[in-house]
Order: sequence, then C-alpha cells, then structure tokens
Amino acid sequence: MSSAPQLLQNAVGLENFGHSLKRVAYVFRPQHTDELPALFEQARAAGLTIGLRGSGRSYGDAALNAGHIVLDLRSLTRILDWNAETGVITAEPGVTIENLWRHALPHGWWPPVVPGTMFPTLGGCLAANIHGKNNWQAGPIGEHVLQFTALLPSGQQVTCSPQQNSELFYAMISGMGLLGIFTSITLQLKKVHSSHLRVTASTQPHLAGMLAEVDAHKNDDYIVGWLDAAARGRSLGRGQLHRASYLHEGEDAPQQATLDLPASILGIPKGVLPPLMAPFVNNFGVGLVNFAKYSANRLLENNKSYLQSLVEFNFLLDYIPGWERIYGRRGLVQHQSFVPAAAAESTFREILELAQRRGLPPYLAVLKRHRPDKFLLSHAVDGFSLALDFRVPANPARLVSLAEAMDAVVLANGGRFYFAKDGLLTAERARKFLGQDTIGAFKELKHKADPHNILQHDLFRRCFAD
Repeated sequence: MSSAPQLLQNAVGLENFGHSLKRVAYVFRPQHTDELPALFEQARAAGLTIGLRGSGRSYGDAALNAGHIVLDLRSLTRILDWNAETGVITAEPGVTIENLWRHALPHGWWPPVVPGTMFPTLGGCLAANIHGKNNWQAGPIGEHVLQFTALLPSGQQVTCSPQQNSELFYAMISGMGLLGIFTSITLQLKKVHSSHLRVTASTQPHLAGMLAEVDAHKNDDYIVGWLDAAARGRSLGRGQLHRASYLHEGEDAPQQATLDLPASILGIPKGVLPPLMAPFVNNFGVGLVNFAKYSANRLLENNKSYLQSLVEFNFLLDYIPGWERIYGRRGLVQHQSFVPAAAAESTFREILELAQRRGLPPYLAVLKRHRPDKFLLSHAVDGFSLALDFRVPANPARLVSLAEAMDAVVLANGGRFYFAKDGLLTAERARKFLGQDTIGAFKELKHKADPHNILQHDLFRRCFAD
C-alpha cells in the first residue's frame, strides 16, 4: 500500500448484519496501527473517503461506505496491558467482546456492558456507545472507559479521558467512527464472584404490566422484556421478563468445564435449526410461535428462579449461528426507539398498532430500561427502549413508509434513536432528535479532527452530510 492506485485493487461486496443492504467498497485490513497515517494520506490523494468497520454487526449502514474505502480493523487484536488485580485492561480496537471476557473471566472480571452478541469489536462498541440489559445500573460502555488513544484524520495523535481532551472523549465515544480511529482503549471491568447469574423469569399479560414490571426491577443488575408484538387488543405488548443478579462472594454456583454456548437447543443441533425455523418466519407463523411461547412461559416459568451463566444470559443472539438469515434474501431491518418513561406506554402502543394495521408486525420485540448519559450523540433517555425486528417485504417502500410514520410518533413524544441499529432515518429526523446545538457541536469537532472530511460512511451521508 505504498501508492494511491493500490487503493482501487480490493473492491469487494459487503453487507450489514441484517443482510438488507449490500454495497461494494475497497476493503483493507491493517495489521498494525502504524499503517493508519499512510492510509489517510493515500485516501486523500485518491479522492476517496474512509469508513471504519469492525465485525460488521450494525443492523444499518454504519459499517458500509459504498464506492469508497472500508478499513476492516479486526486484525488489531492485541491486549496491550492487563491487571488481574484491578480489572483494568488496555486493548486494540479489534479485540472483540468474546476476546475480552475469555481473557478476563478466569480472573474474576467481566465486561461491564455487553450487547446481545459477543462478536462486536471494542472499537465498534465505543463508536456506537453500546448498551446492554443493565443500562439503568451500568450506563453505556463509554462510562467504563478510563481513557483511549486515537489517530485523527488531521494526523494528530490524541489521548482522551473524562479529564483530558474531554470534549473529544464524549464525542468519539458515540461518534460512529467519524472523528478518528481508536488505537488503544483502557477499560475498567466489573468484578464478579461467579461465572453465573441468578435469573428470575416472569410474565405480564399486557404492555402496561411489562413496563411497570421493568421499572419496578430497574435496580436489579439486569432486566429485559420480550414482547409478543403480534398480540392485539388487551393483550398487546404482553410478554416475558428476565431479571438477573450477580452472585455474591461465597454463594454456590455450578462448576462448568466450559462456558461456551450449548451445541444444541432442546436436544436439536443448532446447525439444523435455521431451516426448521424458516417456515414460521411469516405473520401467521410468528403469531403462532409467540402465543405458544407466552402460554408456556406463563404456565411453566412464571416467577421461576434459576442459575444461568453470564455467557448464556447475555449473548442470546449467538445461540443460533446465522439466525438472521431466516428472514430471507431481502433480510431484516431493526427499528429501536428510546422514549421518556411518562410517554412510553402510549408511544409503544401506537407504533405496535401502526405496524399491525399495515400488515408488517415485528417478529421480535425487546424492551429495556435506560437512563441519560453525557455522550454527544447519545440515544439515551430516562425511559425505555423498544427494539423491533422487521422482515423486509417484497415491496420495501412499505417498510420505509412505516418507519417514517413510527419515527413521527417517537419524535412527537420526545424520543430518540440509536445509529448502530438504524438504517432508515433521514437527516431531517436525525436533526429533530439530536437538536441543532448537538449537530453543530459535532460538525465543529469533525471539522477540527477531520478537516478534509475523510472519515465517512453511508450513515453519515444519509443523516449528517449537508
């Protein structure tokens, strides 16, 4: 990669995690952070922009940069420093959540915030400022970053923390990879006394009950609700909740030789599950499965407590490899909204009923409790989030129209959105939830850090570009 023309020799096809977007870009995988300055220079000389990509787990277009360069950072995987006494770890941005917990859990430490999958990279997690099922208690992952170093497109190497270069610290974390490249990340892990959690399952017959139960248990270590988005009338929003707490020192827990996810579910090898599930991925089939699951949970697991490993509880999206492909060749789109607590019931009811009336009910619906944070492009509110998975229909314009209508309801109620999950926001709607002051502050920082506007991706052009 010594000359600019070489940038045009690695064009490959890329997809988002939902397989609903397919783009061609020039992909490079640097082996060391020392290569990054030259890549910025070559991109500028070639008139190309650079988008950053970790594991490509975004449901939207944050890791796509059509017709331009994508830097795949998954080879930057060194653990640079580790203190098993304090739980402070420093790592390169390509280290995944799986690398992190496998390295730290044998010493009694766990990542303080994890998403529903263990495969995202640490750099991607900071760029999106991920949250987990413990957001009310732990906040987003950015609140546990002690400091990071980064290379800016301007050529400047910076070290940022809440005390040093704090403005850039709170903007790069949540900044979707548009201000610079993390080169090292120092994170405070969570001390745990067991590899297991105590989990309690319960059910609620309607949306109001789900919201009230989540709110009542928001101070538990973890709380998450799974809604039946096909249910209607009085039963709309019914579902199951899982709340979990860390075990205290000295509590008994089962000993396991491995913490890997099980190779089978109900005795069925996981590899054969996607073909078995595919016939049910339609409006009728999902409604039938949701009804059966809710009924069984209400009968058999209501208020039942049990022990479950940290890995099994947190990484549900990894149970069935390739599960997202059961949505078919057009893929899936996720819509996640964050709504203040007082408006959550009416807002979520309206968007669920709207989706049902238009014949596009969500096939998965996940409810979480949140609190505000200090990060510049924050999605958080003192309230709830509802993440909805939609199968892309034969006429995708129907889903685009539905998203516009749902967004209008969310925005009218003071809601916000999450760029890592979004693929359908417009610049106008992004401005409405972020506000002109936030957009202005972000663009001012970007001009300083990236004067030639080299760091871009499809999401940037969709939601931020003038």
